[in-house]
Amino acid sequence: MDIISVNKFRDNLKTLVEQVINRHEPLKVTRRAGEAFVIMSAEDWEREQETLHVLQSRDLMQQIATSLNTHSRGQGYTPNDEQMNEITGI
Repeated sequence: MDIISVNKFRDNLKTLVEQVINRHEPLKVTRRAGEAFVIMSAEDWEREQETLHVLQSRDLMQQIATSLNTHSRGQGYTPNDEQMNEITGI
């Protein structure tokens, strides 16, 4: 994660916000008093929240572990080509 001073952030706000959104990389902004904050796109923040939700859910983590185990044994559900195209958005 790149780090920038609040003064440089303020002076280059538009450019830096565009970079954060387009690169999907957060930016840490530091203040003279030592406090800092992070800028990230709303899309990336929502993804982070979804990830945290999954990681905090015992049931979802158990489903993932079970699926991984099934997959590693070569068992379980295998989607057909049409279903894979729908899943991948092709």
